[in-house]
Parts: sequence; structure tokens; C-alpha cells
Amino acid sequence: MSKVLIKPLLTEKINRIQETQGKYCFLVATDATKTEIKAEIERLYPEVQVAKVRTLITATKPKGRFTKSGYLSGRTPKQKKAFITLKEGQEIDLFSEI
Repeated sequence: MSKVLIKPLLTEKINRIQETQGKYCFLVATDATKTEIKAEIERLYPEVQVAKVRTLITATKPKGRFTKSGYLSGRTPKQKKAFITLKEGQEIDLFSEI
């Protein structure tokens, strides 16, 4: 998509939030600010206006596996998510891009 927006997140829980509350979730760059995210959404989808942007950074989790050479340990990468609230009566068609 762009350097600020990585991809839209489409899970069952996020789809339920999208249908009931009208909020959309995107995976964004970890150094992106709310104003950059808002500007990028309005640039990619010119028919919508962003009312609110909420962000969160997910914590890393320890991962490990057993191999022939022993135990390999590591961590998952941290990710930043942005929840986008649009103005009343507007929506983004995420499936038309596929």
C-alpha cells in the first residue's frame, strides 16, 4: 500500500467491529504518527473523511522451537495497529482492491 499503511487487517473480530461500530483496522509502520495515518487514509480513499485515529503497539511474544542442533529461541516482531473511525455514513470497500 504505502510506507505508512502496510495492509488492512481482516479478522472475524475486526469485521464484527467494522459492521457494528464502523471502525477499520490497518497495520501501520511503527514510527507513523496519527496525523500521517489520517492523511494517508484520506489520500488512498478520497471519498472518505477520517474522524478519529486510535493506535496501539502490540507487545512481542517469546517463541521457540526444538531442532536437531538444540533449542532456538526468539521473539515475534512488534506491530502497530491503527483503528480508523470515519465520519457518519461513510465506509471503505476493502474487498474491491483484491
